[in-house]
Amino acid sequence: MEIFFRAETWMALLSLTALEIVLGIDNILFISILTAKLSDAKQQSKARKQGLAYALIVRLLFLLLIGYIIHSTEPLFHWGPLHMSLKDLILLFGGLFLLYKSTKEIHEKVSGETAEKEVKIKKMNFAGIIIQIILLDIVFSFDSILTAIGLTGHIPVMAMAIIISMIIMIIFIDTVGNFILKHPTLQVLGLSFLILIGTLLIAEAFHYEIPKGYIYFAFFYSFVIELVNMRVRSKSIENE
Repeated sequence: MEIFFRAETWMALLSLTALEIVLGIDNILFISILTAKLSDAKQQSKARKQGLAYALIVRLLFLLLIGYIIHSTEPLFHWGPLHMSLKDLILLFGGLFLLYKSTKEIHEKVSGETAEKEVKIKKMNFAGIIIQIILLDIVFSFDSILTAIGLTGHIPVMAMAIIISMIIMIIFIDTVGNFILKHPTLQVLGLSFLILIGTLLIAEAFHYEIPKGYIYFAFFYSFVIELVNMRVRSKSIENE
């Protein structure tokens, strides 16, 4: 444990914690939008926090399997010039699932099918939503752990960063979720961002590297513009 007496260790911990929170934005958005289908506010809060708790468990399990995770980039099979590893397959199916789910949610909001499907959604409800969250947790966690390995090789530091970042996200998940729930335009913006993330995951699966910073910058820029629009709309209503 002498590594925690080094200044560079604490710098790595701080950097990795911040990175985990940033990389967790897509997970928070997915959980917030998905749990909005639950009619009861207590169930929404419970599902959000359970979703992040499962993400924490998955990440820590992946740390225990870190040796296998590192070797997951080795090709499983070749198809012409293309070679696919376990990592590529996970990113591919995760990206396709995100594209399908986000597009479906946007279609329901635009076509107004949400109310018509309310009875069917209630049957799926809590258990079905938690299963979908866990599936995406696996994809996001896999990508997160591989990024963490690039920053530090110390498992205790990675574990601490993951735990701290998840605790922070669990504390604020209800605030974020309720805010998104109150503003349908933010839900559509979040779903559009998840479509971009899904496309990014598929591109990575086929070895096309797209800097994630561009995607996150585009999202934050759009988010700030939408906040300004919401403020303008609010002022217009007050002046009428």
